[in-house]
Amino acid sequence: MLIAILGVIVLIVGIVLKRSPEPGSHFGSIVTTVGVVIVILGLLLSAFKVVEPGKVGVQTLFGKVQEEVLESGLHVINPMVEVTTFNIQTQNYTMSAKSSEGQLEGDDAIRVLSSDGLEVTIDLSVLYKVTTSKAPFIYQNIGENYEDKIVRPVTRTAIRDNAVNYQAVDLYSTKRQEFQFKINKTISDNFAKNGLEVQQILVRNITLPATVRASIESKIQAEQDAQKMKFVLQKESQEADRKRVEAQGIADYQKIISTGLTDKQLQYQAILAQKEIATSSNAKVIIIGGKGNPIMLSDK
Repeated sequence: MLIAILGVIVLIVGIVLKRSPEPGSHFGSIVTTVGVVIVILGLLLSAFKVVEPGKVGVQTLFGKVQEEVLESGLHVINPMVEVTTFNIQTQNYTMSAKSSEGQLEGDDAIRVLSSDGLEVTIDLSVLYKVTTSKAPFIYQNIGENYEDKIVRPVTRTAIRDNAVNYQAVDLYSTKRQEFQFKINKTISDNFAKNGLEVQQILVRNITLPATVRASIESKIQAEQDAQKMKFVLQKESQEADRKRVEAQGIADYQKIISTGLTDKQLQYQAILAQKEIATSSNAKVIIIGGKGNPIMLSDK
């Protein structure tokens, strides 16, 4: 469209030159012709509009937003229509305590008060996209800076309104999934009213006050110590049972031996022992007593 406007300016200059005295009037016709050609060329170029992939075009004619959305590709449109493109790909808006991670520099984490009056810091990422059919509505009612007008304030408000129903420790542990589900629903409903679609809500980090963290760590340590002591006691109990069974076995053995041995059995065992000594390769003299145990005398 700028080319057409430039052509109109050249055309006006040509008309003025034609009405001026010589020698300016001599170039008036040439300049006028050039102006007409530029105007025609500008209108033709303005009639063709290319919408890039991942975007849609919203048409505006003399300040009125048109309902028809231009999909990605080449379109032939009214040269007088202005086209504003919107990104319909998934976008990420992050609010983090680390300055290098969020959309805004500095600490942009969300600080909320839990039901027990403690301040909890939450890092959050919102994955969302512009609904294609709602692009004209967004352009007319919200504008192109929908991140500042909708995404950021709606998300932060939803976090604060839901976090107040939970204790700080619950947000950090047992109720974290439930909390994430509720804020997802709240944000999704509000976004849908404004032409945006939530893809996913990511609660990236929940930071508790230092005193609460110390209490949780102390509790976890105590539970670990209790589990360790339980294991030690169980092991000692098993060892005691083992020794009790072993002692009972020895006692039973001694009882059987003491009640089952006879003089003839002892004499028989002595004969076997003497036989083994006698057949040994070692040189020796064996003196066998009458009723006592044998005495072995070595010849060395």
